[in-house]
Amino acid sequence: MSVMITLEMPIKSEKLEEYLGIMKQALVDTRNYKGCESVETYVEKEKSVVCLVERWNSVEDQQAYMAWRMETGLLEALGPYLDGELVNRFFEIHADV
Repeated sequence: MSVMITLEMPIKSEKLEEYLGIMKQALVDTRNYKGCESVETYVEKEKSVVCLVERWNSVEDQQAYMAWRMETGLLEALGPYLDGELVNRFFEIHADV
């Protein structure tokens, strides 16, 4: 069963454009990762928040992807851009409701 995952990232306002450039490159790999159905990026410029809305074949596929991102060091490299805690949410998709 597919799942939707949201990831809200508060970004230091002076680094927002640079961060978006990094994400543009990084999300190419995300979209090509096993189990990724889609990733959309939303930006709330006034509050300097980036929100990813991802759809995955399964929670396990997304967790494997996150483990890979930790191994490759991307998550650590993004740390200096963050202006607070990440908010990650997992949603079951109920298309029949």
